Amino acid sequence: MLQRLQLSVLLSLAFLAGCATNEADWTAGWTPEKLYAEAKDELNNKLYEKAITLYEKLEGRAAGTQLAQQAQLEKAYAQYKNGDPVLAVATLDRFMKINPASPALDYALYLKGMVNFNEDLGMLSFISKQDLSERDQKAAKESFEAFRELVTRFPDSKYSEDARLRMRYSVNVLAKSEINVARFYMNKGAYVAAINRAQAALNDYRDVPALEDALNILIECYDKLGLTQLRDDTKRVLAQSFPESQKPAVTDAKKSGPWWKLW
Repeated sequence: MLQRLQLSVLLSLAFLAGCATNEADWTAGWTPEKLYAEAKDELNNKLYEKAITLYEKLEGRAAGTQLAQQAQLEKAYAQYKNGDPVLAVATLDRFMKINPASPALDYALYLKGMVNFNEDLGMLSFISKQDLSERDQKAAKESFEAFRELVTRFPDSKYSEDARLRMRYSVNVLAKSEINVARFYMNKGAYVAAINRAQAALNDYRDVPALEDALNILIECYDKLGLTQLRDDTKRVLAQSFPESQKPAVTDAKKSGPWWKLW
């Protein structure tokens, strides 16, 4: 009786394994070209998980070919659109390591920058009106580095001009992060700490709109501390650097859209 039961269990497991194998091999008869066409259709229809599965099959089936390289790039894009930035970056890093001479290397760098850039521009931050500079700056830094590598190595790439715009935006976000800390200290009455952070922003970043706020914070903090000479000197710097400035020391950056966005 026990032997029959064991045999029945083994047969059931074998049947399930066979079903799983059949399910895993449902594209076994497809050519690489058909696999790519089907994956592309799923991607265009925004069925990203299905597209990712097909691209992974294509990578293995067409290994070493240009089609496999294209599949890897499009898989990274699908992972990015599917809300998996970590997987997308890992796929892109692997692509660049395996294909250092690929003619699509500039696109891979651009997409890597976009993955982190657009992670900060997600729907949740839009709905909450949260200032991007108030969030974790790791993604902004990684985005900037990818774009910088792109414009350095491929200055004439069709992606480089947009990358330069986004680099400027990322630097402004990083500067605003320092300024938000300075504003926090100022509002708490910790004027020396606020001055230190505002000066750090001025020292570390150049030619970005956020520095106007840093100067305004310095002016107010110097005034609160009775440092009138430093206050007046900073006012002159503000007038020279931002002649149109009418801002108070404390501004609400959330009321306006990104300064860089032209579309």
